[in-house]
Amino acid sequence: MRLYVVIGIGNFGYYTAKRLYELGQEVMAIDSDKDRVQSIKDYVSRAVIADATDRESLLQLGIQDVDVAVVSVGDRLDTSILITLYLKELGVKEVMVKAVTDDHRKILEKIGASSVIFPERDSGIRLANSLSSPNIIEHLPLSEGFSIMEVVPPKDFIGKTLKDLRLRNRYGVQVIAIKEMVPDRMNLAPDPEFVIKDSDMLIVVGPDESLESLKKQSLS
Repeated sequence: MRLYVVIGIGNFGYYTAKRLYELGQEVMAIDSDKDRVQSIKDYVSRAVIADATDRESLLQLGIQDVDVAVVSVGDRLDTSILITLYLKELGVKEVMVKAVTDDHRKILEKIGASSVIFPERDSGIRLANSLSSPNIIEHLPLSEGFSIMEVVPPKDFIGKTLKDLRLRNRYGVQVIAIKEMVPDRMNLAPDPEFVIKDSDMLIVVGPDESLESLKKQSLS
């Protein structure tokens, strides 16, 4: 079990901390607002009223022993930057930070944030993708320019093997798993001789432009 700390108990921080705890993780929640700490205290291992911009307070809370920190302190760029800096200085290896702008992201990455999150933007993009492309079930961004996508196989894929389709050559993407509906199972790292059925769901990874080409093919 890893130790998590969530700093900033707004909506994003609240649900992140609560869900981690529900998944059996040890979670400490920190906020300077008494009411917010009160709202989360029954759903985490430990809830603390503290000023996370005070380095000494972080030390006293044992932040140096935390495995993963999630920083979600609203729209205060200076606050999130300072907290991130202190977390890195105190030895927290994995620091995930909610950002507001691209410039904010650049600064956070410069000072060592492991990953930068844009919750509203990312959820909006996923919603737009699902609304505009009914055959695209899920689209998960990875590093810049690359994503994982879950897609219904185009009609001309049905009855063919992965080897026959040559997706890496044709589209520049790789099938990393196939979700079979009949029978109900997940086929990880499928064999090249796997025959695609119309009830299957392909999970592919690759450059965004290549995935876009595959998506168009699926919708045609």
